[in-house]
Formats: sequence, structure tokens, C-alpha cells
Amino acid sequence: MPFRVTLPLTFGQRLAASERAQVGMWVCSGSTTAAEICAGSGVDWLLIDGEHAPLSLASIQEQLRAVAAYPVTPVVRVPANDRVLIKQYLDLGAQNLLVPMVDTPEQAAEAVRAARYPPAGVRGVGSALARGARWNRVEDYLGRANNEHVSLTVQIESATAVANAEVIAATDGVDAVFIGPSDLAASMGLIGQQTHPEVVAAVGRAIEAARRAGTKVGINAFDPAVAHGYLDQGVDFILVGADVALLARQSEALAARFIDERAGRAAGQERASY
Repeated sequence: MPFRVTLPLTFGQRLAASERAQVGMWVCSGSTTAAEICAGSGVDWLLIDGEHAPLSLASIQEQLRAVAAYPVTPVVRVPANDRVLIKQYLDLGAQNLLVPMVDTPEQAAEAVRAARYPPAGVRGVGSALARGARWNRVEDYLGRANNEHVSLTVQIESATAVANAEVIAATDGVDAVFIGPSDLAASMGLIGQQTHPEVVAAVGRAIEAARRAGTKVGINAFDPAVAHGYLDQGVDFILVGADVALLARQSEALAARFIDERAGRAAGQERASY
């Protein structure tokens, strides 16, 4: 008799059950070791980024395997709102998807359809061939996947998306919305100014719109003071760091402490060539 697999709760289910904000971090390096280290850190969730990081389908699958042993919820960001990519990501075992650059309710509805089997959607059927259904070892995966085993979060990261935030968040099948302040600032002509008052105000409008729709809402914020501010506003989930950013900043701190300080230079001043 084949072994039967029980899949973990989805990100949407964990958000619905949690009494506090879910705190997470990005995994962008492509390293399974880094992913496993982050998975055991105590954060609630990880975002494995297939949009801006050089990750292949195979490397994402290996990272999902690496973190599966830990009590952390992995969410995978697809590169684009594309039904072929979404099908592949779901089949390789990503239960929880984040779809970037969703500006309209029509685009949100298309993401939902891509993530669901017919008749509710257009996801191709390949469960016997794929890790998503654990090669048909998940009981009635085809019948239960749409409502039980897949969670969809869409990303609001433009001025247009903020204007449409309430109807995007209210789209049937969207479990949560995630606000991206960096691209939002860029779309407003304020690139690199995520804390500009106009950007902060737009973020606030998006948060309130999601609340009116009754949909969970999250955001990215690496600055601790900004992150605490959003948590105080009551966001349901947040990203507060990234594996590559932690490595970059901490390696810089080591260089500053053991080279610059001992040489009497200000941190960041040009060093001798090695």
C-alpha cells in the first residue's frame, strides 16, 4: 500500500488561524544551505524569490525540500502572472504563490484561474508526474487542491494597483495581498524613496482597502523602525530581511570592525588593494 502524504497548511490557512502578524524573510541566494538556515531561524515564513533572484525550477524545488523539515511556511514568488509558469511552480511543490505586478482585478482573476484546476480555472493536470501532489500520494489531490492545498497572494506595487486595491483584494480566490513599496515608489516617480510621505500614504490606502475587502494584507520593510510602524498599523504579515542582505551588511560590518577601525579609517573609506 502506498504511503499517503498530508500536506502542511497553506499560507492562507496560517494567516487565517494566527492571532499575530506572521514575520518572514526573503531567500534570494539560491542556496539550499541558506534556505535551511533561514528556515530554522524561528521566523514564521520564507519568501523564495523567483522574480529577481537567479533561481531555476529545479533550484526552487530543492529549496522547498530543504525547508520542509522545519516549522516554517514557504511562499514562492513567480516571475510573472503567467499560467504556464504558475502551473510549473505548483507542480514542483510550491503550495503558496506570490504573483507580482497585479494592477487590476482582471489580472488578479487570471492569476486565480491559473492556480486552479477546471472548471474553476485552467491549471493543467499532471499530478501523477509532480511533487505538488507527491506523485498522487496526497489523497484526492485533484479534488482538494483548489480549496485546500493552494494559496494565492497577489502583489500590489504600483499607483494603478493602489487605486484598484479594494477590488483586487476582493477577488474570489485571492487569499492575501502583499504591498511592494519599492516598485510603488518607482511608479510614483519617487524611485528609491519608499518612506516618502506620498508613498507611505499610498501604502496606507492599500492597507485600508484590503481591510475593507476583508483580505489579509502584508508588506515588505527592511528598516526596523518602518517595519514596527507597519506592524503597529496591524498588517497581517511582513518581510523584514533577506539572506543576501544579511550577508552583505554583516560582511561589511566585519570589514569595518577589523580593517577600517584598526586602520583609523572611517567605514566606507577606500581601502588598499589586495
